[in-house]
Amino acid sequence: MQSAPDITLKSWIMVGALAFIWGGTFLVTEIALTGMTPFWIAAARVGIAAVVMTVIWSLRGFALFTATPNTGDKITVAIIGAISGAVPFALLAWGQQHVTSSFAGVSMASTALIVLPLAHFFVPGERMTWRRAVGFVIGFLGVAVLIGGQAFDSTGQSLETAGRLACVAASCCYAASSILMRRLPAIDPIGLATVLLIVGTCISVPFALGAEGVPQAPATDILLVLLFLGLVPTAAANFLRVVVVRTAGPVFMSLLNYQVPVWSVVLGALVLAEPLPSSLLSAMALILTGLALSQYAALRKLFSAGR
Repeated sequence: MQSAPDITLKSWIMVGALAFIWGGTFLVTEIALTGMTPFWIAAARVGIAAVVMTVIWSLRGFALFTATPNTGDKITVAIIGAISGAVPFALLAWGQQHVTSSFAGVSMASTALIVLPLAHFFVPGERMTWRRAVGFVIGFLGVAVLIGGQAFDSTGQSLETAGRLACVAASCCYAASSILMRRLPAIDPIGLATVLLIVGTCISVPFALGAEGVPQAPATDILLVLLFLGLVPTAAANFLRVVVVRTAGPVFMSLLNYQVPVWSVVLGALVLAEPLPSSLLSAMALILTGLALSQYAALRKLFSAGR
């Protein structure tokens, strides 16, 4: 029997950290694309993360399930590994070649709207109330206001429609993997995060080899970018994601998809001196309102505990 989601101050801190990390990932991926093909970028970041996490996991004695798993549990872990790492990374890396970065941001925000009804039917304790549904819609509107109509501007590329479908499919992968992850029996979070990355590596490397052939050795700057992608937004963030989904639930986890675009815009201004959109404050107001409304019960419990 699964316990109800336990949303604590630690949960909010972890989601905030994930939003910041992933908010800068689109920028870093764009840099990586200047010196490496998309599928090999996906394979490299997952592979690097898998190596690092395997070393850490070995220090814990390769612990995984706390009880003997059945065949279904093992199959589910393999599926999660595919659709939480290898597949969406490849879809996004390829899709970003043919769509605007703004559209990629909107598609990631849609993950929360996909998770909400799925969790209602498949995750105990995650019922879709009117307050939660309205909050999620308001949050999504905030993202839409932030990014603006340019998210749907055409790039003029022949594969733009396919690129958009790839980005949306990546969002569906993240949503489904969060639901499946929450439904797993008791499991070690480091072990689960590592196994997911190993499965992702076993899928993404052969796929990249078949689709793009043997890659050329990357330049030093691109190699450093790949190491960053593997260590921070893949290895570290994947572990945090596992912890949040397993403790606070997939619906709470999906809220970071409304925060990621804000950090993407802010970091773009700080790092690349891009102009801040005039809609930033109104968008943030909508996003924060949506977060507060959808998580009203959790926030009330948090503030009550702090008194």
